Amino acid sequence: MELQAMATTEMPIFGNTLKLMKFWSYLYVHNWRRYVAMTPYVLTNITQYFDVYLSTEPLDFIIRNVYLAVLFTNTIVRGVLLILHRKQYEGFLELLKSYYLQLLNSTDKHIAQLVLETTRLSNSIGRINLLMGTCSCIGFVTYPIFGTERVLPYGMYVPGIDKYASPYYEFFFVVQAIMAPMGCCMYIPYTNLVVTFTLFAILMCRVLQHKLRSLQRLPVSRVRQEIIWCIQYQVKLEGFVNAMNQLNTNLHLVEFLCFGAMLCVLLFSMIIAQTIAQTVIVIAYMIMIFANSSVLYYVANELYFQSFYISIAAYESNWMDFDVETQKTLKFLIMRSQKPLAILVGGVYPMNLKMLQSLLNVIYSFFTLLRRVYG
Repeated sequence: MELQAMATTEMPIFGNTLKLMKFWSYLYVHNWRRYVAMTPYVLTNITQYFDVYLSTEPLDFIIRNVYLAVLFTNTIVRGVLLILHRKQYEGFLELLKSYYLQLLNSTDKHIAQLVLETTRLSNSIGRINLLMGTCSCIGFVTYPIFGTERVLPYGMYVPGIDKYASPYYEFFFVVQAIMAPMGCCMYIPYTNLVVTFTLFAILMCRVLQHKLRSLQRLPVSRVRQEIIWCIQYQVKLEGFVNAMNQLNTNLHLVEFLCFGAMLCVLLFSMIIAQTIAQTVIVIAYMIMIFANSSVLYYVANELYFQSFYISIAAYESNWMDFDVETQKTLKFLIMRSQKPLAILVGGVYPMNLKMLQSLLNVIYSFFTLLRRVYG
């Protein structure tokens, strides 16, 4: 009864992710905080592109401003998607909650251990991402301090005003410093949310594998019924992944494009940085962006293989001892498991480590070309 009454935002597997989203009113509530967070980012992002187009500053400033403009766009897209599809996200979270409570109520000790491991992993990834996001926010604010000229944390175009003259410079600097943590609370929790969705799908795969490997411990009369339960659970798993793709596939396409652009720009920024301190900060940016995206690709890759391992677990059962009808039922499950589940980018390409490797190869090629042109 206590588990059934648990609020969705209190689910242990999400840690503080849903609480942060609720506080900033992206999910579950609708209040002024959403507009306080989104409005300055949208306005600043528009001026960033004007600033890049009209800029007469040195190339290293322009390159960094391009990176920040793309990062802001990515952050805004995440916030807008949450706002526009709030009901769909909340409905999906309720579906996840129902499956999560089923596993928490299980009397199987191995399943309880799997749930505990997944919860710990999800919370650890969430904390690490928030830590890296905090470090990036500090880097955004401190980067201008180590420069040889006056520069704002984020480039922006203000018509009719010299943004580098006092007191305008100090005013804009303080405003942008305040914006940094608000952006972090928009960017990082969304990544944590998607990672947790995928980790839960992996958990469902592992539960299925455990059930199939445990068939030999069941009485013969219960085996076919257990296999039918596994098929029904597999259908739920497929529906869960399909719903997840419908929510996030377009964002994954934006992430794919933005990640390539940002990493290429940061590599170039590293070789033209003016001071050692700026080089260190740029490297920190790269680590944050790469780690944040690579986690998504890693868990998506893991889901791909864990869903395929379901058929292997079924084949490794003592199917030779089953009657013909039970063998046919098990064979049907194996056939259904031959097509692995995948997180899709743009509804077309499966997200996995092979795709990440191809993207890194393309990024390095563009970086090499850019370096030669600049040299």
